Amino acid sequence: MSQDICVIVPTIREYECLRSYFGNARAHGFDLSRLHVVLVTEDFCETDAMERLLEEEGVSGEVFDGSRREEWYEAYGVADYDHVVPAASHAETSFGLLYMWAHDEFDYGFFIDDDTLPHEDQDFFGTHMENLAFEGEIEAVSSDEQWVNVLYQNADEHGLYPRGYPYSAMGETVETGTTEIGAGEVVASQGLWTNVPDLDAVRILMDGDLEGQAQTRTSSDDFGDDFVAERGNYLTVCSMNLAFRREVIPAFYQLPMDDNEWDVGRFDDIWSGVFLKRACDVLGKRIYNGAPLCEHNKAPRSTFDDLNNEVPGLELNEHLWRMIDDVGEDADSYAAVFEAMGRELADGDWETYNNGAFFNYVGEHMLDWLECLSELRPAPGLETERDRVVADS
Repeated sequence: MSQDICVIVPTIREYECLRSYFGNARAHGFDLSRLHVVLVTEDFCETDAMERLLEEEGVSGEVFDGSRREEWYEAYGVADYDHVVPAASHAETSFGLLYMWAHDEFDYGFFIDDDTLPHEDQDFFGTHMENLAFEGEIEAVSSDEQWVNVLYQNADEHGLYPRGYPYSAMGETVETGTTEIGAGEVVASQGLWTNVPDLDAVRILMDGDLEGQAQTRTSSDDFGDDFVAERGNYLTVCSMNLAFRREVIPAFYQLPMDDNEWDVGRFDDIWSGVFLKRACDVLGKRIYNGAPLCEHNKAPRSTFDDLNNEVPGLELNEHLWRMIDDVGEDADSYAAVFEAMGRELADGDWETYNNGAFFNYVGEHMLDWLECLSELRPAPGLETERDRVVADS
């Protein structure tokens, strides 16, 4: 058995969705023995049931609630850095990245949200892996605002902008062309979503929905050819349906949200995507967008609850990308670009913005993230469930 893919799933309730992903793999002939699943959950959740699901499906994996994560930090020598992964936040996906970094046999990672399902007619895992291996000509998109709306292909019809897209970049003029992709150039594959679009609370309210879901829905017909954003253009990167190469982990930290004194939330994957895109532009790499689609079945919840989480960071989101747009130009690694961006934020004076000190906080955590990765080591004599599975195979 050769497990080279780590599948990271943050969940507190809908973990049964994994059966659909495993079923999709079987239906399309994808080798499930390549997968090791890391379920990131909480102490109050059904960890035993999650473990049973993996056992019943015959898929390798582990379940990490808060207590087990603390044990893991101690065992792997990074207890002093446990603050880089916020408590009770979607940004706990960063724990999965630490887990991957500690196991160098993983060449690829997947993020899957528990409120999604694969499209039956699309090979979910296989398509992402094909995207990461893509070579050839592909559509390249840019705009006069330096931002690409990943829903641009039918935007004249639905008028949607995804969560995290700056309000100041709306009304952009879109330009499309083609570019040639070389071997190893694609380092992340972002699958898009049908059914409930991934919008922020302000846009959901404008769409007339008080239950956090939006009235306007997307279908497969809203998406055309796969594409990349041109160099110097940013895009929203949502972690609900995403595959990536191991090499990006130093620059792909899911930012510390929710558990902070400014109450900033909901921008963990958005800001990590901004940083990753900057690193890709510096290093000559690409983020691939389009297939495989997933069905996003966001559960009803108060739109105003999401709004309360987003408002403290809305102004900051308008400016973050401009702050790092010319940072790290001479860097030769993901870690070097990320360090340059982290220092820019950590050392800057951002008092002119509402909650500007949160930028300093983020920058300090980015630098701690890099230190944590450099300190991370397997604990001598520690045998995890994964180690036992590999040893017995």
